[in-house]
Amino acid sequence: MKAKDKILGPRQLKNFVLAARKKGKKIVFTNGCFDILHAGHVSILEFSRSKGDVLVVGINSDASVKRLKGPSRPVNAQADRAFVLAALESVNAVSIFEEDTPYDLIKLVQPDVLVKGGDYKITEIVGREFSKKVVRFKLLKGRSTTNIIKKVSK
Repeated sequence: MKAKDKILGPRQLKNFVLAARKKGKKIVFTNGCFDILHAGHVSILEFSRSKGDVLVVGINSDASVKRLKGPSRPVNAQADRAFVLAALESVNAVSIFEEDTPYDLIKLVQPDVLVKGGDYKITEIVGREFSKKVVRFKLLKGRSTTNIIKKVSK
């Protein structure tokens, strides 16, 4: 499947998830800004995919990233970020959300497993009530988009 075909709006995503469930597939969801893709991102995506059969990735829209990270972000536009993620083997579907959290997207997907970075406490993980299981991923030390930006800005 081509990367562009993995980028789904809410209605397409709902149909995608329903079709996967009918086939008995275990749905995993994770999310983030994924502004400048790095080893930490790839690690959490591969870890997430290992927890089920189908990985759905929610990404913050450009406006959402700007609100969360500041006026100089995102570095890469949402269409580009979605396309790069969709091209990865571990990712089955990508959906962009406009809100600051993926609450509505998680509610729509109702994942079997929700994966979030270990920097979040279970009680802080948005949408956990819509998932059968919540798993935290131990982040790779020093790997972050913010660190990359600082390094190249020197």
